[in-house]
Amino acid sequence: MNRPDRFLSDRLHDIEPFHVMELLRRARTLEAQGRDIIHMEVGEPDFNTPQPIIDAATRFLATDHVHYTSGLGMPSLREAVARFYAERFKVDINPDRIIITPGASGALMLALAATTNPGDIWLMGDPTYPSNRHLVRAFEGSVHLLPVGPEQAYQPSAAQVTDAWQARCRGLMVASPSNPTGTIISPEQLDALATAVRTKAGVLIVDEIYQGLTYGVGDSTALQHLDDAFVINSFSKFFGMTGWRLGWLVAPEGFALDIERLAQHFFIAPSTVAQHAALAAFSPAAMAIHEERREAFDARRKVLLPGLRELGFKVGTEPQGAFYVYADISALADDCESLAQRLIEDAGVAATPGIDFGHHRSRAHMRFAYTTGIDRLHEALERIARIVK
Repeated sequence: MNRPDRFLSDRLHDIEPFHVMELLRRARTLEAQGRDIIHMEVGEPDFNTPQPIIDAATRFLATDHVHYTSGLGMPSLREAVARFYAERFKVDINPDRIIITPGASGALMLALAATTNPGDIWLMGDPTYPSNRHLVRAFEGSVHLLPVGPEQAYQPSAAQVTDAWQARCRGLMVASPSNPTGTIISPEQLDALATAVRTKAGVLIVDEIYQGLTYGVGDSTALQHLDDAFVINSFSKFFGMTGWRLGWLVAPEGFALDIERLAQHFFIAPSTVAQHAALAAFSPAAMAIHEERREAFDARRKVLLPGLRELGFKVGTEPQGAFYVYADISALADDCESLAQRLIEDAGVAATPGIDFGHHRSRAHMRFAYTTGIDRLHEALERIARIVK
């Protein structure tokens, strides 16, 4: 049956495909045909949810009291998140500022819906996670991308923000650690960015969903020195709860009740089971598992990063967080899409083409996720070598 395009909204025509999901679909097809595919495309840890979290969910389900919670989330979980900030970062956050959400995407939706008017412009670095700019479009805003490169650790500068600011600018969105580059914004850089935005009476959103997954540098949060930013976090990455779809938003003081109205209409409430499970994510037993897995990711990083460089990929700035390497392929191939196609079809290695993440030299880059074991990473490097050499 033919689909009448007149039924589609104008905004839908501006939402670009998520190429990594098409790549994943092709990988699944090849696997169904008996091919062995090494997955380095999707940003999902290969570890299972830690057992203390599963046990907590099981115990809660046995009570047979699975009902809606508040649109802001369970008070006990909001308090647990506040304790996490106090114990890990020595920062005092009022639990009233914390909103539990269906994934970090839900947190970003709420922050954007609460602050964005039709025609508003948001500034973001290029490259950046694609859903961020498309969610802005969903709320009738637009995005102005700031080209960033390895010389500035793929993070925007305060000078860039000031120079790019225009009358309809609403704010700046940054990520630390970032996807796709794994780079981190230093506290000094973040202060400078916040000052630049504040001078323009703008809004700052800080994506911290890879917080905890850092290597060779200390863990930090924007909340240690900013109280007027919207800070987004997730139970998916460090806490290993991807399929549970749970995150949180820390809003500036006084925003929670307004955001609750949005949450009630958007989601009713976050998953009750996931919230009870997440209470155990902060337990000493679970935190020990999270730390072991962080060390495992660091060990993988130390295999993949030099391995790609030896094959001719250029990595201009070393990733210090998340679980990605954003590699320049220009010495090996003319275009990231064609290389991604060759890798999956001829080598059985799935990696993400740079065009998913923006426009600034995107075709000269690919993102490799080290979300698979060290043995598989060595095998992937051997397979890639047969293609690029």
